[in-house]
Amino acid sequence: MRALLNALLPTARRAPEGPPEPPRARRQHNIFEAAATYVAACVEEDQDRIEEAAAWVSPEALSFGINELACRAVIALARERGESPQTVARSLLGLPGLPTA
Repeated sequence: MRALLNALLPTARRAPEGPPEPPRARRQHNIFEAAATYVAACVEEDQDRIEEAAAWVSPEALSFGINELACRAVIALARERGESPQTVARSLLGLPGLPTA
């Protein structure tokens, strides 16, 4: 019986080789780092990087980070262009300007 168990469970009969390796510390990524990496990967059409960044945080956190990135980008462009954020956002999306009253 013992021989049968040893044959079926070969790792059970061997002593571990050396001390066990400590678990590798997995680097924690924050929402904004994930969002920046995700958006840049989307622009570059890098599917591997998109999937990697999407796995760093929850989908809700990633969505929040992307929203924050979009807001900051529109504000920066609006200041740079001397236009309203509304005008810049519509322009970036290829939408017509709002009619003036």
